[in-house]
Amino acid sequence: MQMPGVIPVPMTAGRHQDHMTIAGIGAVSGYGWGRETLWEGLLSGKPAARLFPGYGLGRDRQGWVARVPEGGDPDLPLSRYLRAVLGSAREAVADARDRGWRPGRTVGLLHAIVLGNAHEWRDFYTVDAGQRANRDYLRLLPSTPISMLMSEFGFHGPAMNVTAACSSSNVALIIAQLWLAQGIADDVLVLTTDLSAIPEMVQPFVSLGAAVDDADPLDACRPFQEGSRGFGFGEASVSFLVTREAADPYAAMLGGAMSNDGHHVISVEPSYEQIFECVRRALANADVRPDEVAYLNSHGSGTAQCDMAETALLAAIFDDRPEVVALKPLAGHCQAASAGVEVAAAALGYERGLLVSAPIVAPAQVRLVDGVRSGVDGITVKTALGMGGNNSAVVLGPVG
Repeated sequence: MQMPGVIPVPMTAGRHQDHMTIAGIGAVSGYGWGRETLWEGLLSGKPAARLFPGYGLGRDRQGWVARVPEGGDPDLPLSRYLRAVLGSAREAVADARDRGWRPGRTVGLLHAIVLGNAHEWRDFYTVDAGQRANRDYLRLLPSTPISMLMSEFGFHGPAMNVTAACSSSNVALIIAQLWLAQGIADDVLVLTTDLSAIPEMVQPFVSLGAAVDDADPLDACRPFQEGSRGFGFGEASVSFLVTREAADPYAAMLGGAMSNDGHHVISVEPSYEQIFECVRRALANADVRPDEVAYLNSHGSGTAQCDMAETALLAAIFDDRPEVVALKPLAGHCQAASAGVEVAAAALGYERGLLVSAPIVAPAQVRLVDGVRSGVDGITVKTALGMGGNNSAVVLGPVG
């Protein structure tokens, strides 16, 4: 079964339909600048988070957050956000070109974003009193980095922002798949960005009981393990160059699906039926049976309701067979970019034969992967569960 209008392309691996391939990857994260920096950070098993001042209710203590460090192109304005977005996108395009990709007639761009440039918007109001020179103001607008990239690369396809809370990265990849299938674009540059780990954004999530900033992430964020208190905030910009055909792709995206609980602005609907249905439709779209899935690359936020939902999903849909990967204790919860970080880790893992997860530090679900292990050659389902009931799942597989 497949979604109407999705044109299948045979994979070399067998009957599964290769709807889209990941031809290039770029990344900026709390570990630093570059795809390899992210990869080495994840392999280390050590969190990207560091202590920064000004957190807590009274803004009087240090908080653990995985902020993107200063860096990037010095010829760009002194904006971590703009440098991160353009840096990850440039790296993805250059990577794809180095691996044999050449742009088609129409190249589109999708940018998964929720709060995005929170640091500079805060400063615009609190430091600049709402007054900036036009050039400095324009770089705050969500359309500006998109326009700059389209101009820089000479791309003329559709270009837009996508927002679906913490499900945004998956959703952008699904929309890219649809654009390719319908001939709207020949190739798509998919960006996923969130630099919003400012105290004013972190504290409300701490107060809600979802986030933790007063402890080392491995002590606080323990998805599928005893003693988890929630997630730590992270920042990232991760980009993918995706296309129907690539000479040397990292991985294939076989399909995907989205749903909404229609239940509550923050709470997961307790029957989990819409999460289950989302994954069922993603598998059907990819023409993959549940028993063929080797890995559940989880949302893995470490909150009680997400852990319970994905534990139920593992049993109800997959009969507790797949191994479970959880990366948020390492990279942090990067909001709109969170699934982007985790898809990048899965794709790099396929190429390098490594399955990467956070180390287990407490009694855990029996299928949870402990750190890094060699040998990865099966199908992955990557779930993302966003606030407002935004559910998504993409199905990934190796190529060649």
